[in-house]
Amino acid sequence: MGLELFDEVIILFLLSILVNLACSRIKLPATVGFLLTGVLCGPSMLGLVSDEKTIQHVADLGVAMLMFTIGMELSGDALNRLKRPVFLGGSLQIGLVVLVCWGAGLFIGKPQEGVLWGMLMALSSSAIVLQIFQAKAMAATPVGRLGLAILVFQDIMVAPMMIMVPLLAGTVQLTWEEALISAAKVAGLGLGMLLFSRFLLDRLMTAVVKTRAREVLLLTTLVICFGFAGLTTALGMSASLGAFLAGLMLARSQYSMSVIADILPYKDVFMSLFFISVGMLLNIGFVASNAGLVLGLVAAFIVLKTLISMPAVLVQGYPLYTAVSASLCLAQAGEFAFVLAASAQELGFLQPDHYQLFLAVSVLSMMATPGIIALSRRAGAAFCGLARRLGCAVASPDTESVEQTAEGLSDHIIIVGFGFSGKHLARTAKECRLPYTILEMNPETVARYSQREPIAYGDASQPSILDALGIAKARVIAIVISDPAAVRAIVAKARQANPQVVIIARTRFVTEIGPLHSIGASYVIAEEFESAIEVFSQVLSTYLVPRQDIEAMADHVRRQNYRMVRRIAHASEGLASLVERLPEMGVQALRLEEKSGLAGKTLAESRMRPLHAVTLVAVYRDGQVYPSPDGQFLLKAGDVLYVFGSTDRLYAFKTALAGGKAEPGRGAPLAV
Repeated sequence: MGLELFDEVIILFLLSILVNLACSRIKLPATVGFLLTGVLCGPSMLGLVSDEKTIQHVADLGVAMLMFTIGMELSGDALNRLKRPVFLGGSLQIGLVVLVCWGAGLFIGKPQEGVLWGMLMALSSSAIVLQIFQAKAMAATPVGRLGLAILVFQDIMVAPMMIMVPLLAGTVQLTWEEALISAAKVAGLGLGMLLFSRFLLDRLMTAVVKTRAREVLLLTTLVICFGFAGLTTALGMSASLGAFLAGLMLARSQYSMSVIADILPYKDVFMSLFFISVGMLLNIGFVASNAGLVLGLVAAFIVLKTLISMPAVLVQGYPLYTAVSASLCLAQAGEFAFVLAASAQELGFLQPDHYQLFLAVSVLSMMATPGIIALSRRAGAAFCGLARRLGCAVASPDTESVEQTAEGLSDHIIIVGFGFSGKHLARTAKECRLPYTILEMNPETVARYSQREPIAYGDASQPSILDALGIAKARVIAIVISDPAAVRAIVAKARQANPQVVIIARTRFVTEIGPLHSIGASYVIAEEFESAIEVFSQVLSTYLVPRQDIEAMADHVRRQNYRMVRRIAHASEGLASLVERLPEMGVQALRLEEKSGLAGKTLAESRMRPLHAVTLVAVYRDGQVYPSPDGQFLLKAGDVLYVFGSTDRLYAFKTALAGGKAEPGRGAPLAV
C-alpha cells in the first residue's frame, strides 16, 4: 500500500507539472492548475488515484500548515495596523453573508441550513487571491489592503465555524453540563498554551537553535504544529485551530522568521496536494448533466457575494469603485469552505447532491478568480457609471473637500498618494515654500493628517477630481501610489486635462517606463531601476571606489536607460511630434562647482552646445537673473545655470559641472 501511495503521489505531481506548464501559457495561477489536475486524475475522469482517503489525509496536513503559517504571520503589530479593516470589514462581510443566507433559510423553514450555507459562502480563497495580488503588484493598493484584511478575519473565523457545524447539525446537544465541560476544555487549552508559550517555548527554541542544526529546528516546528493540532482534535475541536494557535505562539518568538523559511516549502507541497484532492472531489458527470444549473449558480454566487460584501468596504469610507473591485476579488469559495462542507456531509447535515453542487460551484468560482480580478477595475468603473446614470449620490465623487484644499493655488504641485514617498515630497515642498496639495485614497490617512496638511480624499483618475485639484493651473503632478493600473489611468487623464503639466510617475518595474511615457508621463521613476543603482553604489563604496567614479557610473546607467526609453516610446515618431516630447527636452537648474573646468570661462569658451548638446538659457547669480547670455558672458563658480537639452544629455552635463568627465555629445538637436 505504501508503494502504491508513493506511485500515485508521483503521478499526481508529474501531471500537475504538465497542467501548470499549460496554465502558465494562458496566465492562470498554479492553484487553478492544481485544481484542474485533481479534476483530470479524479474518479470521474482518468481515475488515476485509487486510495483517495489517504491522499485526503495527506492533503489535510496542508490545511494545518496553512493555518500554522497564517497564525505566524498574524503578529500583534500586523493585526494592530489592519485592526479596523480586519475586524470591522471582516466581521461585516461574514455577518452580512450569513445573515442573508439565514434569512433565506428561515423563509423556507430551514434556518440552520441557511447559517451553514452562509458560512460556506462567506469564506474566500486566501491562497488564490493573495497569490494574484502579489503577482499583479496589488498588495499595497487600497483593494489589496482591504482584501488582505477581510481574508485575515475569515481565516480567524474558520475555527469558530468548525465548532458551529456540529451544533447546527444537532449532533452535539449543549446541556449546561456539556457547555461547562466544553468551556473548561477551551479555558484549559488557552491556559496551557499561555503557560507553554511564556515559560517553555522560548527556552525550547533557544536550545534547539543553539544546536545549529536546521533539521532539528524543522522537526521541532513540525512537532509543535502537529502536536497542538492533535491536542485540539483530542479535545473535540478542529486540528486547524490547534495549528493556528501554535502559529500564533511561535509568531512572538525571535526565531519566527527562521521557522517560516524552513516550513514554507513543505506547506506549499502539502497545499498543492490539498487543491488536487479538492479537484478530485468534483464529479464531471454531475456537472455535465447539470451544466445550466451549475453555471447559473456560479454566476449568481459571484454576483450575490459581491453585492452582499460591498457594504463592508463602503462603511469604512471607501468609494463605490473600490468597494466593487475589492468585493469582486473575494467573490469565490475558500479552501476552508471545503473542510466545513466535508464535516457537514459526514454529520449528515449536507445532502450528497447539495454537496456535489457546492463542490462544482466552488471549484468553478476558484478557476474563474484570475479573470474576475483582472476585470474587477473595469467592472467597478462600469458599476459606478451605471449608478451615476441612475442618480445615486454615492457614485458621484465629492469634489467640495478637494476644491477646499486646492483653493487659491496656482503653479502648484499635486501629490497623488500620501505614503512614504508622498510624505517626503510634501515635507520637501513645505521646506522650499512651494505650493502643494495632496490627494489620498485611504480615508484613515486623510482623517489622520487633515489638520496638518492640505489633504483630501478622492480618486485622481476621475476628471472631476483633477479639475477640483486645479490641474489646469498646476505645474507638476507627482503620482506616488503603488497601483500600476491606477497610475496609468491618472497619467492619461492628467495629460488630457493639461497638456503642459509636468507628470512625474513612480512605478515598480522598468518595463512600465515606456508605456507610461507613451501615454503622457514626463518622467518615470522606476523603483527597480533606482534600487539597482543604489545596490551597486553601496557595493562599490564597500570596495572604496571613489565617490566621483560611482556617481559617474550611475549617471552613465541613467543615460543608457533614458536612451532605451526614448527608442521604445518614440521609435515610430517624426518631427511632427517634437512638441509632445518637450518634457524630455526640459530645462534643469545646475550649480557650477568651483572645481569644474567651466568656471572662469566665457560661454563661447565652454562650448556647451557642440560638446555637450545643451543650451544655456539663463544664469542666476547673487540674486539676479541674466537671461539669454551671449558668448562673452563669464561663468563663475556658484552660478546656477538654467540649461536646456534632452534628459540624457543633461545627466551627462551635470558631471562636467561637478568637475568630472562627461561624455561629449554629438551636437545639439535643438537650439534656443
